Amino acid sequence: MPALGALVAEPLFLLADSAIVASLGTLPLAGLGVAGAVLATAVSLFVFLAYGTTASVARRLGAGDERAALAAGVDGVWLALALGVVTAALVHAAAGPVVDALGVSAAARPYALTYLRVSLWGLPGMLVVLAATGVLRGLQDTRTPLVVAAGGAALNVALNVLLVHGLDLGIAGSAAGTAATQVLMALVLAAVVARGVRRTGAPVRPHPLGVLRSARDGVPLLVRTLSLRVALLLTTHVAAAQGDSALAAHQVASTVWTTTALALDALAVAAQALVGRSLGAGDVEGVRATVRRCVRWGLVVGVALGVLVVVTAWPVAGLFAPQEQVRGDLAAALVVLGACLPVAGWVFVLDGVLIGAGDGRYLARAGVVALAAYAPAALLVLALAPAGRTGLVWLWVCFAGAYSLARLATLVRRERSAAWLVTGAG
Repeated sequence: MPALGALVAEPLFLLADSAIVASLGTLPLAGLGVAGAVLATAVSLFVFLAYGTTASVARRLGAGDERAALAAGVDGVWLALALGVVTAALVHAAAGPVVDALGVSAAARPYALTYLRVSLWGLPGMLVVLAATGVLRGLQDTRTPLVVAAGGAALNVALNVLLVHGLDLGIAGSAAGTAATQVLMALVLAAVVARGVRRTGAPVRPHPLGVLRSARDGVPLLVRTLSLRVALLLTTHVAAAQGDSALAAHQVASTVWTTTALALDALAVAAQALVGRSLGAGDVEGVRATVRRCVRWGLVVGVALGVLVVVTAWPVAGLFAPQEQVRGDLAAALVVLGACLPVAGWVFVLDGVLIGAGDGRYLARAGVVALAAYAPAALLVLALAPAGRTGLVWLWVCFAGAYSLARLATLVRRERSAAWLVTGAG
């Protein structure tokens, strides 16, 4: 539950920015949409900073070496800071071509560039938050990230209101408020990690080989994340071909999918920390018991969310889509989405299990295999399915159904083997 709270708090940043910037007019909001997409993509590509750090810290903690666990965490934090500075500099230099590639209009372009360039000052903080959160999760502490994330969300709203409306800084004020909040959150979490470092006598300075190892271990998880992002982009591309009504419905359905994924991701976070610690302690039977328990929870939560989405499909569609055509398209997509959530629950948990086991290389290969299985199905919908509601329904059958089943097949195959059950500190 604390992990879920921390996961939900992060999207609230962009939602708060959107609500406050919306009062400035359509063009600033459109610019925020483009800049926010760039920032979200940049951060999502480095999510391995949280996942990989959780696994390595949990393993060493399970092996009884808290000092080594914190040393590994410190290396992850330093890597996050370096990646944040380099990425911010690169994106800042290429800001114009990047927003142009996303099709921003000439009128909204200045707002997108302003928000993106100012927000990039907070990108190193965003990545440090990921890594420090991974350290604390590995130490079995999910409450501290929740407190910091909730406090950060509240501070972000206050700063945005002050800078945008109080000081009349416009969209630049919104970006500055969010960047400042991310940096402050990074400092708070880094201070919590530093307190543990001082207590155990772990080194504060980065260990070059440790940082390189963190970077090397993160590459497979980066490939895994890229495969997921490509699948999402392909799905949006096919949805766009179904017409404006279907595309609008798809956008809302994707938001519902992302929201339900947060609850399932919280279970995956728990699986990462628990499996990593048990493997570090050499407790193979404990790992198997944890996997069985987490899978049961994943299925139960998936079924519960699925029933909720199906039962509320039409009311939700009416809330988000006043136009009758869009409402019908959305309700149909939500029914398919809800029916597939139990499979998604199983997938998310096993994904977390293998991340916690440090099985990144297999996850990278499995991600590519699942994408290779899904892409032809999505392209068949593009080529053969009638445009409109029918095409949208088949698209969601392929994405939420076939793609999830392809991922599940690769993950179950691995989980039922013993190849990932490598014990010790790693």
